[in-house]
Amino acid sequence: MSLGDGASGGGDTEYGGVRQTRTRLPDRGTDVYGGARRGRSSSRSLVTVVGVVVLLIAAIAFANRGGGGSSSDDDTPGKADTAPTAASGTRPVHTKTDGIPSGFARDEQGVQSAAANYAVALVSADILKPARRTAIVQQVFVPNQVPALEDRLAKAYDRDFLNKIGLDENGNPGAGHTYVSRTMPIGTKTTQYSDTAATVEVWCTGVFGMTGEDSTSPVSTDWFTMTLQLRWSSGDWKVDSFTQKEGPAPVNGDNKVSTSQEISKAVEEFGGFTYAR
Repeated sequence: MSLGDGASGGGDTEYGGVRQTRTRLPDRGTDVYGGARRGRSSSRSLVTVVGVVVLLIAAIAFANRGGGGSSSDDDTPGKADTAPTAASGTRPVHTKTDGIPSGFARDEQGVQSAAANYAVALVSADILKPARRTAIVQQVFVPNQVPALEDRLAKAYDRDFLNKIGLDENGNPGAGHTYVSRTMPIGTKTTQYSDTAATVEVWCTGVFGMTGEDSTSPVSTDWFTMTLQLRWSSGDWKVDSFTQKEGPAPVNGDNKVSTSQEISKAVEEFGGFTYAR
């Protein structure tokens, strides 16, 4: 994922604006997703460019800008020893609030679980729906960040933005289309930790775009890392600010591209998860 001027980015990026989206026009008489196996050529890089997710996350971050990134100084007080994500067998939470996991443990495992689940919520299709956005922001962010963030998100996700990605003013797609924005955490690591504040990096992949035979933003995959600053607030971990950078991204597999109908059906039939450390 790139929020910069080029197709690839550098280190941590503090979000500051919305970059132009690049779209792919469908071929005449064929499904926009194609049916042939992707060839290993330079054209593959064009297929992997994700215009919709760039707009989505850039707009979230534009609304949230102003927070600082995590320190890279090894001598920083409270810096945690990083370790690979491994299943512990401990259930991450027992409750959900407005459909978002809540009630995370006040320990390093709990803050990693919170970061993973909040990453999913922040880059979901629901964040574009005014009726759902308020509940997400109130659940995910520390209380003193909520009023300003709600206002900034409303401005970032205005009618022009939604029209640009094929949604109406309520965040809904047109007839025959399904908007997809689903994030899957691959792993987490804590770079700073205390029982009141922590910095967690979440390595993610995701699927983003619009299904439909005339879609100019077909569903594509992306890889990115979110760095979340979290605080212990009102008995739970909450996000204070976050940044994002692209990658690490693996070599793309030589997979057969599914049809629009297959993608829509998969989104409807396969549910998400509550993520543990």
